[in-house]
Amino acid sequence: MSRKDSPELSPQYDTLQVGIALFDPATATVVSANERLVELLGYSNKELRGMPIDRYTANTYRFSEADFVNRLRATDDGTPQQFAWRIKRSDGSLVWVRIHLSCRPDDGEGYVLGEVRDVTEYYTASRREALFWRVLRHNLRNETTKIAGYAQTILSGANRTDIREAAEAVQSTAMELGNVAKSVKEIQQAATESTRQRSYRQTTAAVRDVVADIQTEYPQATITVEEREPMWVHVDTAFDHALSHAVENAVRHSDDQSPRVDIIVGPSPNTGRVEISIADQNDSIPEVETDALDEFAEVSSTSHGTGVGLFVMKWCIESLGGELEFERCDPGNVVRLYLPPKDPPADVT
Repeated sequence: MSRKDSPELSPQYDTLQVGIALFDPATATVVSANERLVELLGYSNKELRGMPIDRYTANTYRFSEADFVNRLRATDDGTPQQFAWRIKRSDGSLVWVRIHLSCRPDDGEGYVLGEVRDVTEYYTASRREALFWRVLRHNLRNETTKIAGYAQTILSGANRTDIREAAEAVQSTAMELGNVAKSVKEIQQAATESTRQRSYRQTTAAVRDVVADIQTEYPQATITVEEREPMWVHVDTAFDHALSHAVENAVRHSDDQSPRVDIIVGPSPNTGRVEISIADQNDSIPEVETDALDEFAEVSSTSHGTGVGLFVMKWCIESLGGELEFERCDPGNVVRLYLPPKDPPADVT
């Protein structure tokens, strides 16, 4: 057999519940795949042959096609590889997989066998647990410490002004604690809702519904919504939570008496996914806040993000198969929500 012979996987591989791919490390492409991998990626066996790895790699994930190629070639040189990867399916939805690469034992042609397991549910559960501990360890502990300090000031206040200010601080901190509890509940809801609870929505209409509620709460803000192209999404309440936090953060963190938030809905120029961009004119979101969202980041008591709302946005969007991205501008910030595009229901004309 030579590389030109395009070897096929044995039909026995189609009986497995794990995705199997035969890679050519020289070209870093799939030579053959079993039915489970075809189902997982959403591309046919024929489409996968010769397809660049970056076509099915999440484009905003920190690993790149070059990383994958290096692992393929290290395996071909005799060092098997095992690693987590984020796959972008043909419909734009994202899933976490664990990949094990090894040399194919039954031929001498230097092909690499890849085992691809869908670990989205496990990965989501483990990350959620880590996030809850982070919230409890940092946010709740810090806020309760402040409440205790303010309460002590009230008890030992020397005059009525000090007492009044301390009481106001206690009230404000207690409200923040309530917001943390609400955020944790929203994350839990996003993680446990099933796809049966989702509905097909025209994206701009769904955005306008969320904006209408926020506009009622913040009448002084100017919130615009621009549609560049009609698109549909398959979403549940997680969408409302994510968008609400993005828009409310932009309004609440503005120094202007009349904050302005501009929302644009349309296809992503890079992937064709639904892109919802939320732009403000505020100070840049601190890097410590966005870095803390990285599931691989080391978090310490002296360096961590406190923006629980950002975690809600990330978790809710990822629960819908999408991604969250931040861009710091001069001035302002742009928060982008990416979601898989869907065809409108058959009864919609």
